[in-house]
Amino acid sequence: MKKEFGQIISIQENIAKVEFYNGGLSKKEILVLEEDPSVKLEVVRAIKKNTFLCLILNNNEKLKRGASIKKTGKHFELPIDEQLLGRAIDIFGNPLDEKPKPEIKTKNEIYQDSPLYQETVLEKELIETGIKAIDFFAPLIKGGKLGIFGGAGLGKTILLLELIHNVAFYQKGISIFAGIGERIREAQELYEVLQKEGVLPSTALLFGQMNEPAVVRFKVGFCAATVAEYFRDLKKKQIFFFVDNLYRFIQAGNELSTMLATIPSEDGYQPTLESEIGKLQERLVSTEKGSITSIQAIYVPADDITDSGVQAVIPYFDSLVTFSRNIYQEGRYPAIDILASSSSITSQDIIGVEHYETLLAARKTLERHKELQRIVSIIGEAELSMLERTVYHRAKKILNFMTQNFFVVSDQTAKAGKYVKKQDTLAGVKSILSGKLDNVEDEKLLFIGDLSELK
Repeated sequence: MKKEFGQIISIQENIAKVEFYNGGLSKKEILVLEEDPSVKLEVVRAIKKNTFLCLILNNNEKLKRGASIKKTGKHFELPIDEQLLGRAIDIFGNPLDEKPKPEIKTKNEIYQDSPLYQETVLEKELIETGIKAIDFFAPLIKGGKLGIFGGAGLGKTILLLELIHNVAFYQKGISIFAGIGERIREAQELYEVLQKEGVLPSTALLFGQMNEPAVVRFKVGFCAATVAEYFRDLKKKQIFFFVDNLYRFIQAGNELSTMLATIPSEDGYQPTLESEIGKLQERLVSTEKGSITSIQAIYVPADDITDSGVQAVIPYFDSLVTFSRNIYQEGRYPAIDILASSSSITSQDIIGVEHYETLLAARKTLERHKELQRIVSIIGEAELSMLERTVYHRAKKILNFMTQNFFVVSDQTAKAGKYVKKQDTLAGVKSILSGKLDNVEDEKLLFIGDLSELK
């Protein structure tokens, strides 16, 4: 019986060094405090014979040197069933919404292997989001991944909330939200928006806010992925998986790496960065049992898209939406840099010939506008030829047409949100490119829905 017990020999912040004689511990095994089993530790690695480093998962104020701890023989588990829908919980299954704790008997380990390649399914069905800039320039495919990249305060979370509203409201499926390292205020606002719009009953929310220890923030993504897998594999549902913010997951992993005295890579991030991201992202895929469509916000530190942490996640996304501070300062919302946004699914087979050809023509016009803008800023628009002036204003009309009022901030802006069908967006861009709106002032296209709203 003694080999089931050990003792703590030192504690430093959220790291405990424990000693177990005559009984080895496996990596990621959960240990509990003998006098209070609610206090949990997770084994990270052995540092010498019978001595192990552990992460303190909760209640570190109850731990002390010499305290007796017990093996459980289990890994970290989360209680999961349909009772999680409509609820906000932490990584231990405790309620954050002031409702009674759900009585759930089923528990799943949060560290699961990703499906085998031959088990995954590649879909060709587009998902309409009702947001013009995304549906036209960076379309979302069922079972795909959409990344929203941008610096602080540019509107990533607002766009993510609008996507939750539109996708959850107009598509039939289960929504899973992972709040990683963000503000408690934003979690409260999200909960209220979902409740107001009537989509909370089909949504499960898991949070590890910025005031939580790094180990909690790091595990939120894996907990949410486990919930998504439950509804995909056992309930065979269509899942929409939202993350805000994936960069906080990277940061939390870096903090844990620092606490464990791991030598960082040359760029200052943890050496396990890419494997950690891969373990999470490779689980968010579609199988024959169901689909997981993922939309994730990624903070870009100092607006530097070349940051190593940001670059490590880009390959996992089918569609990229990049925010621009210059566009934000110009007052065009959402402040998406269209030329810096793209999608790997923009082929004729998936989006159709009409959309494909119009998209190429629009990008060509916008690229020429970028060149002409430099000339205009130096010598003025009067020096452009008539043809160049036409191209310049058509591009401005496209950029203005891509602005949109959102439902989730209508209380603050006093402007009703707009859901625009993809076909109406496509028709609008075609009309601009064909010259049908050449006599319309560029500013008239700001914050309208489709062209039927032009006066």
